[in-house]
Amino acid sequence: MDNQQIDSLDKKILSLITKNARIPFLEVARECKVSGAAIHQRIQRLMNLEVIKGSEFIINPAKIGYHTCAFMGIFLKKASLFDKVVEMLKDIPQIVECHYTTGQYAIFIKIYARNNEDLKRMLHDRLQSITGISSTETIISLEETFKRQLPID
Repeated sequence: MDNQQIDSLDKKILSLITKNARIPFLEVARECKVSGAAIHQRIQRLMNLEVIKGSEFIINPAKIGYHTCAFMGIFLKKASLFDKVVEMLKDIPQIVECHYTTGQYAIFIKIYARNNEDLKRMLHDRLQSITGISSTETIISLEETFKRQLPID
């Protein structure tokens, strides 16, 4: 994606909608001093360019019973097993992110569990039994202090 395709109006639109994804297009139009149709067309264009990857409601994990968040580095027996391991990881719905990484881990994941005992069970029964994983290293998050979108320059 070439940054040249994003002009100052696009940046203002992105700034507004990343602060509040539910903001009405007409309110964005008023803020940007253009028509609602123009905003609709701009947002559609940004989606087609894949600048905007979608919109979503964010569920608070603790409110649905997931009180433990952990990050896990995964070591593979062989690098060639990456694709097979990732397919198996996709079958574990509590894994919410999966990254192919450089450094000591081949894969780095974010996983939620109901509590530490549940995390231990998932590690033992689900993750460490996946063919191709040689070992894991787990880091439990004590608190997410902030999460944000990248700034729109």
